[in-house]
Amino acid sequence: MFTGIIENTGIVQEVLTSGSNRSFWIESAIAGELKIDQSVAHNGVCLTVDALAEGRHRVTAIDETLQKTHLGGWQAGTKVNLERCLLMGGRLDGHMVQGHVDTVGTCLDVEDKNGSWLFRFSFPPQFANLLIEKGSISLNGISLTIFDVGHDAFSVAIIPYTWEHTNMHAITAGDKINLEFDMVGKYIQRSILLKENG
Repeated sequence: MFTGIIENTGIVQEVLTSGSNRSFWIESAIAGELKIDQSVAHNGVCLTVDALAEGRHRVTAIDETLQKTHLGGWQAGTKVNLERCLLMGGRLDGHMVQGHVDTVGTCLDVEDKNGSWLFRFSFPPQFANLLIEKGSISLNGISLTIFDVGHDAFSVAIIPYTWEHTNMHAITAGDKINLEFDMVGKYIQRSILLKENG
């Protein structure tokens, strides 16, 4: 379980392919604190640390993960948001994030608001019932509040701290982003569907 509050960013150093799997060596300031088998969210994707080296760690994504996220587009130099799992008894500063990406969205526009930044993202319309005005969403692992919600697009506002300490400043129109919708909303929607279908 994660909170969507990014701890650090890392840089992809190397990408390795083995069959349908892809492994990534990532350099970061928190690499020395990680352990083998530890779960870490990478742009909102929960991945297991499977190797460690000086100042970097390795994770592997299977085909299912590559198909449902934008990890397949990572290359050397890609900047990645990192968050270690929530400690029991810790503060939940963002919202409950599983690290299980639902789909990929596309940045439609970025507007500099002279002190903040306004982003507009599109998403597959079949997920529209999982978004509500002023609801929570995880974008590349970042817990954010959405507004101006439509049937296939929504907006988020980014404050300077988030702009500087995540990879949001690297996102431009046309870029892909991992989306995880609010877990509570997904359970409610599932319950409604089950009742409707008997």
